[in-house]
Formats: sequence, C-alpha cells, structure tokens
Amino acid sequence: MNPSIAKLFDLSDKSALISGATGALGAAAARALAGAGAHVTIAGGNAEKLSEIAEELKAGGAGVTMVEGRPSDEAACDAMVAAACAEGRGLDILVPASGTAAVKPAIEMDLETWDKVMDANVRQTWLLCRAAGKAMIDRGRGGAIIPVSSVRARFATPAGTSAYGPSKAAVDMITKSLATEWGQHDIRVNAIAPTVFRSELTAWLFEDNERANEARKGVLSRIPLGRLAEPDDFAGVLIFLASPASGLITGETINVDGGFSAN
Repeated sequence: MNPSIAKLFDLSDKSALISGATGALGAAAARALAGAGAHVTIAGGNAEKLSEIAEELKAGGAGVTMVEGRPSDEAACDAMVAAACAEGRGLDILVPASGTAAVKPAIEMDLETWDKVMDANVRQTWLLCRAAGKAMIDRGRGGAIIPVSSVRARFATPAGTSAYGPSKAAVDMITKSLATEWGQHDIRVNAIAPTVFRSELTAWLFEDNERANEARKGVLSRIPLGRLAEPDDFAGVLIFLASPASGLITGETINVDGGFSAN
C-alpha cells in the first residue's frame, strides 16, 4: 500500500475508549482499533469477560486499560474518560457501544422495559459522549466519536421494536446535534447503523432449525447481499470513521446492512 494512503488509516498514536466492550460489537471495535495501533480503554459490566478481552488484546501487542462498569451516570462516564486520558494519553476516539434491546409488542411491553431501553441506548450514549466531548474540547486536538445506531432507527418492523427503534432514532439525532455543536473543535461525530449481526441476543437466528431458518429467510429477503452480519463486518467502517481518512465527514449515520436500507 502507498505509505501516504496507509497513514490515513494509522491510529498508532491514538487513544480510544470503547464502552460495552464485552458485547459483540464493542469487542469487535476494541479488536479493530487495537489492531490499527490505538491504545484502547475498554469498559464493560462483565468483569470476567472484560479481562479475557484485555488479555487477548495485550497478547497481540496492544496497549490496554480496563474499566469495569457501564456509563450509567456522570461519575461512571467521567471515570471512563479519565482512565482513557491517563498517563498523558488524552482521548482521540470514542465508541459508545453499550446498549440493550427489547423485542415485544407494544401492548405487552411494560414501562420498566421501555425505560431500560431508552436509558441504555439514549441516556447513557449521550452521557458518555458529553464526557468525552468535554475532554476532547479541553485538550484542543479534535477527535472522533462513533455512536452505535441501527437500521431500526429508520425502518420499523411488526416484530415489536417500539422501544428499540425510537431509541436508535434518538442516537441518530444525538449524532447530528453533537456534530454541529462540536465541528468547530474538529470533533467528528458519525454513527454506524448495523443490520442484524451475530451476538448473544441474535445467536439463535444463526442456528439451523425450523424456527431460525424461517426467521432468517424473512430477514434475508430484504438484504441484497444475502447474508447476516458478523461483528468483524464493522471493523473497516469503524477504522475509516476513527481515522484521518474521514476527516471531512461528520453528522452522518453509515448503514452497514448489506443493502437493507436500499431495498
């Protein structure tokens, strides 16, 4: 590769913070950013799994910092950002990948569940973005923030996503709002919107049985590329959005959906 092109995607002098790093997408983000040379600060609620991911990344030569917990309040968010900025690193990249989903018909969904989805996907995303943005502004070197949206932010389904869909639509607007506020500080904010990808929540959909096969057939009928996503499918666009290669892109939500949104 041309050295000048390779440099566009080089993150070797960057510091990245990933929340929800014990989830499928968060773990993939941590691996991708570490692989591109960034020091990664990984946060998650499952201490055992967090340690496993940290050891895996360290074995590959990455610099890793661990913070146990979720971005559930201002103190937790400040602690995550402080850990990422420790030892003079500062913070260059944020991937707020923690979140949750609840698929249930609206008339059967209790308010507690609806609030839980909104808290995890909207409130916690905003809180961590705010803490990271303040650190980036104070430092004065810009940065990249990459929230996690979903195709369900714009495409509804009768399956029962009246909490999840609106929560991800809010993430899209948080992305646009912060991009317009923080552009003057050279902070770029772009979201990634996946289609269905392999995770603990969706593992059943990848199985070979009548229920999974029928459900998968329905999903794939809307995906021109004809397959569901793997967490590693997001590595390329993540590195692009985190790196100088996307230096003039902000306020966008990038669909990584096999063509679902074009169909």
